[in-house]
Amino acid sequence: MSDDPEQQYRRLRLKKALEDLRGMKGMGTELVSVIIPPDKKIHDVRQQLSQEAGQAANIKSKSTKKHVQDAIESAIASLNRHSTPGERGIALFVGHVIVGNNKTRLVSIVVDDPPDVIQSFRYRCDSSFEISQLEEMLIDRTSYGLFVIDRGEAAYGIATGKRIHCQEELQSNIMGKHRQGGQSAQRFERLIEEAAHNFFKRATEHACSYWLPNIENIRGIIVGGPGGTKDFVMKNDYLHHEIKKLVREPYFDVGYSNESGLRELVQRAGALMDKIDLDAERELVDRFLREVMQTNPKATFGEVLIRAALEQGAVETLLLSEGLRVRRVGWTCKACKHEWQTSQQSRTDIPTCPDCGADSPNEDEERTMDIVDELSLLATRTSANVSLVSLDSEEGATLANSFGGIAAILRYPWN
Repeated sequence: MSDDPEQQYRRLRLKKALEDLRGMKGMGTELVSVIIPPDKKIHDVRQQLSQEAGQAANIKSKSTKKHVQDAIESAIASLNRHSTPGERGIALFVGHVIVGNNKTRLVSIVVDDPPDVIQSFRYRCDSSFEISQLEEMLIDRTSYGLFVIDRGEAAYGIATGKRIHCQEELQSNIMGKHRQGGQSAQRFERLIEEAAHNFFKRATEHACSYWLPNIENIRGIIVGGPGGTKDFVMKNDYLHHEIKKLVREPYFDVGYSNESGLRELVQRAGALMDKIDLDAERELVDRFLREVMQTNPKATFGEVLIRAALEQGAVETLLLSEGLRVRRVGWTCKACKHEWQTSQQSRTDIPTCPDCGADSPNEDEERTMDIVDELSLLATRTSANVSLVSLDSEEGATLANSFGGIAAILRYPWN
């Protein structure tokens, strides 16, 4: 079973927040990380932060002292908006980050709806943010080992969540047909079989060494390959005994024994891989691609057309790429008070007022949100389904690169 939609949103929001946090650096130990589990009282954390602010007065560097105190005060102000840490906890990341030319700006990022429960309290001042506990939440622990082999080559890896990872491709260098006769024929056959045995042993040992350290998280081993080599290898105890217990049958015929073979193996073995979402994702994007090629397509793409289709209730399934990094920003003109919204990737782009042409409008935080959240909200108003499509499949990459990451399957042909 895949995650419910709300859990997918939580994971995606955390993923985007961590992308921003990883790239932020401070001049010194000026970045404050406060990670609060659900059983920790907000009042106790505020009290500890107040004590830390007092101790910061002893910092010799005036700029570092000011920046640390600013960060702690901002963290306390953020905590004042929360009476409890919530069911899963809350994390605050505040501090003056470097923006270039020895300049800094104060940022405050709050993760108040993580996908999993925060396990332990942590407070840290450093030149980078402490995010290891949150990074753990994005690791998909449920996985399947993948193995394809023939006499010429082999490949192994792992499939987890929406991701296929090929760890290694191996070449056998086994000799093919030969023209030797007499006793030489028997000798060459023996050498060829010995080389094949050594290759099968090498390939399975490499694969088992890769899977064994995380064997408790592997639900099964899926095996495939062209021809009967895969059957021979499985029957002749080349695999480690712990790995052999996890091998799922049947074995699948695939065209290749390389990374392409691993991807084909996942396609063919979908029924055995109940925790892998790539099959459903692939079918959905393929359905969109087939529709969009029709004369009267029940599909459309692009932000402008998608918004129009959503307003008219024409969308059956909204497809949004997890690679989207666009915000829907609300603006208010200082001069004429006109309000409008724009979609933009960069936080530094500031538009001019479309009514009076004045520049430097105010950003309205209450009307600003991630475009994935905003379009999903519009979709729920007309009971449209929403699917978040990863970048880890070929189809997902096509959606992001060729269609801007925003597409829809429609209820009826629509112009």
